[in-house]
Amino acid sequence: MINWMRKWASVLPALFFLISIFFLALIDNGVRSLSPLSGAAWYSYYLQLITDPFYLEALFQTVVLAFVTTTVCFIIGYPIAFYLVRHASTGRTIIIFLLITPLLTSIIMRTFGWRAIFARRGLLNETLQYIGFIEKPIDILNSSASALVGMVHVLVPFMVLSIAAVLEKIDPRIEEAAKVLGSSRLQTFLRITFPLSLDGVASGAILVFMLAIGSFVTLLFLGGGSLQTFPLLIYQQFNTTRDFGMAAAMSNMLMVLAAMLMFIQLRLIRRSGVA
Repeated sequence: MINWMRKWASVLPALFFLISIFFLALIDNGVRSLSPLSGAAWYSYYLQLITDPFYLEALFQTVVLAFVTTTVCFIIGYPIAFYLVRHASTGRTIIIFLLITPLLTSIIMRTFGWRAIFARRGLLNETLQYIGFIEKPIDILNSSASALVGMVHVLVPFMVLSIAAVLEKIDPRIEEAAKVLGSSRLQTFLRITFPLSLDGVASGAILVFMLAIGSFVTLLFLGGGSLQTFPLLIYQQFNTTRDFGMAAAMSNMLMVLAAMLMFIQLRLIRRSGVA
């Protein structure tokens, strides 16, 4: 008994914290989602979520926005990660600093910074008018485009760092051997480097996707209601309609979706040292 207590003494505080703060909250959330106020069936909230066209459309927009955000982060992040690992030498520290800077900035300040840029009299419109590219300000703010830019800005570092971590483990001698055998740089990248870095791409994509489907503040301040996603609807349920059960059911659906993604990651992504 004493040995058992000594063995688990170091983790008991963490377990107590998780149980009292995290798991009890999840249990309460689940109970609320199964307790409709109207006296309907216990599954009525979930039935409404999967049958009501409004909620299905909101779920579709949530997934599509997360998918587009992940795709854009990959398109931007892979070249940065490749340059960071293969070519950056003296500027490596600066690049890493620039990548993590958005994560060190308050999300409120970062979002209002984008609002100042995208406003009708903001920096972007003023610049485009000054160079004669447009004649009058264009409406960029409060659109899906501005929301996408704001989300990519904060999520692309996760993609870059995930890919860079895997690229660093690829032995450069493999690429050199391919070039010696007659492969061009493009062929070497497509046949050697990129396939070997797919673990990092998958990890980054799942991480970005999971963060994107739960994004709230960026969509609230930059989307301006142009997109109806589950995080925004959850906020409305808590603050407007006060239907905590429906809000709990929607949050549980997002959690299940995230858990499914984690399962895919565990099943399909090769672990370190495992083929």
